[in-house]
Amino acid sequence: MGFAEKSDLYNQSRARLFKEYKEVQREKVADPDIQLVCDETNIFKWTALIKGPSETPYEGGVFQLAFAVPENYPLQPPQVRFLTKIFHPNVHFKTGEICLDILKNAWSPAWTLQSVCRAIIALMAHPEADSPLNCDSGRNLLRSGDVRGFNSMARMYTRLAAMPKKG
Repeated sequence: MGFAEKSDLYNQSRARLFKEYKEVQREKVADPDIQLVCDETNIFKWTALIKGPSETPYEGGVFQLAFAVPENYPLQPPQVRFLTKIFHPNVHFKTGEICLDILKNAWSPAWTLQSVCRAIIALMAHPEADSPLNCDSGRNLLRSGDVRGFNSMARMYTRLAAMPKKG
């Protein structure tokens, strides 16, 4: 790919991200579970605050995500990771890396950063223990049927890392 093509792709990516930025500004009230913010100096860096889904061990927690958007977005997916510690089978406990098909092989340019946040919230509510990045929570607790143990650990980490400190 020559310089002109790369430059063209870069400009298309920027245009797409600016469009998403405008949509996020319009939808702030419509989607109170997601607060998506673009870095003021780099349109390819975003952060999000997502609320833990209700009726899960993450309820009441607010989790921060970091987005690194590639220059050929939306042809390639963003890299997304949790900055807030979370006990979840599909999230690497140390790095925050997320195992989610749409961030890998099932990506489509139809996805937006907002819809990726929605998919992550859905994953929080419905863990996939068969493809664990966090073996302690995935393989050892959920796959052995210890849902109570998993929920207890997930709630504890939510309280420690994702809830505002009182006092």
